[in-house]
Amino acid sequence: MEIIADLHLHSKHSRATSKNLDFENLEKYAKIKGVNLLGTGDFCHPIWNKEIKTKLHEKDNGTLVSKTGFPFILTNEISLIYTQNNKGRRVHLVLLAPNLAVVDQITEYLLKHGRIDYDGRPIFKITCEDFTYELKKISKDIEVIPAHIWTPWFSMFGSKSGFDTVKECFGDQTKHIHAIETGLSSDPPMNWRLSQLDKFSILSFSDAHSFWPWRLGREATLFDIDLTYKNLIKSIKTQQGLIGTIEVDPNYGKYHIDGHRNCNISMHPQESIKHKGICPVCKKPLTIGVLYRVEELADRPFGFTPPNPKKFHSLIPLSELISAVKGGAVATKKVQAEFFNLVNGRSEYDVLLRMPEEELLKLTEKKLVETILLNRVGKIKIKPGFDGVYGIPLIEGVEIKNELASQPAQKGLMDFVNQGD
Repeated sequence: MEIIADLHLHSKHSRATSKNLDFENLEKYAKIKGVNLLGTGDFCHPIWNKEIKTKLHEKDNGTLVSKTGFPFILTNEISLIYTQNNKGRRVHLVLLAPNLAVVDQITEYLLKHGRIDYDGRPIFKITCEDFTYELKKISKDIEVIPAHIWTPWFSMFGSKSGFDTVKECFGDQTKHIHAIETGLSSDPPMNWRLSQLDKFSILSFSDAHSFWPWRLGREATLFDIDLTYKNLIKSIKTQQGLIGTIEVDPNYGKYHIDGHRNCNISMHPQESIKHKGICPVCKKPLTIGVLYRVEELADRPFGFTPPNPKKFHSLIPLSELISAVKGGAVATKKVQAEFFNLVNGRSEYDVLLRMPEEELLKLTEKKLVETILLNRVGKIKIKPGFDGVYGIPLIEGVEIKNELASQPAQKGLMDFVNQGD
């Protein structure tokens, strides 16, 4: 069975997360989405750790299962904030652990460097190199994955605090880094443009702060393996059994292009260069987005494709499509009624990727079916996200009910959208 994995997510004990983000809802909505392997998230938080040990059963193959048998992998995101080479660094990492005994050892190590009870994603003043070294001393089976590697504020390559190479970030411990996470604002083709990333597996996960299906599983990684922790890590290291990823269009991500949300200013890299990175309204620095950084670090042209690339799907969540076609926010009763009408007896991924047109037409209006089919082949245009603002699907002939969409586009922005990047 194909494994659709979302291994980067959070519990209700992380900041800015849903208070109902528990294992019951994670499992329920993962099944609705079509995800069949989840990360636990937040394994070092003391309360959530107790829930893991109470509500999940640890198997001897490195997985944990719920009462119904739904599988989880032990995961946690960590924030490292420190100074290196006279520059403040803020890098997020995703950890995968082989068993609860190792989790207890990781927790013991972290407690020597600070608190773990205030946030499921705790902060430590440790370099990425030292952190990876110490974790590998605990267990060679711990996997360290740089999270959402292009996000401006908290990532390995981020414009605000990141590095220019993996080696600069991890030093001698680069040998223990086998994969990178794309994040919402980049996709595989953008990462293919950096030859330094050729040896790393490309993974995608949601970084979900709620269990709703427009968040959970919006990005995922596809595996064809017999599910054990050992096989999962082997696949990440060797790319054998790693089929590819499910991505959102990078324009949908909150940091794809440059901008300043307080002034509702957004612009693509060529335009922000003309403005010298300064907001023309308030005269403060723009938040430089992912596309700019990719262009800055790329050593290959736009459109480069490696030999035998892993496949990927570029999809906007179904609730967003319904919202764009019918109007109303994704959480409204009208949108959710249509969502559950479509996924009744099937998963969201079934609707987005597999259902024939004639079957879809039996369930909903032609305009929404056309939109689903365009989404299936990556043809939905997106007004790009910037400075923490999500991108907005642009459905032809439909008025987008969104407070930002009603604002006039900045000069050059729509031309950029029409280029499809």
